[in-house]
Amino acid sequence: MPIKSSQTLVAEALEKIKTISPDEAHKKFNEKKCNLIDIRDIRELEKQGKVEGANHIPRGMLEFWLDPESAYFKDGKLDLNKEMILFCAGGLRSALAAKTLEDMGFENVSHVDGGFGSLKQSKFKIT
Repeated sequence: MPIKSSQTLVAEALEKIKTISPDEAHKKFNEKKCNLIDIRDIRELEKQGKVEGANHIPRGMLEFWLDPESAYFKDGKLDLNKEMILFCAGGLRSALAAKTLEDMGFENVSHVDGGFGSLKQSKFKIT
């Protein structure tokens, strides 16, 4: 059986997860109805800037930091009862990450269409 391509995995994830616009994310963020999570690598944040007020959780640690059973669980870092809105640089990694969070049992998960690139063009403040 051939392996699935990353393109196929992203396409499958996009069929199952909720995708929202930067404006929708901004509205929920301002109303304090979500956890806005930047899953980019720390080097990307240092090079390209950050969304002010977003939580940084590197993609490689996402499942571990959000799993209360994990030794790496970051208790109190996020409000687990609020929507998890993920973004990466362009929207591919965040689509996969959103699907993974749904697979873990998180029910209120979405990702931002266009990622950080689109957030920079929106109402979010970039630092």
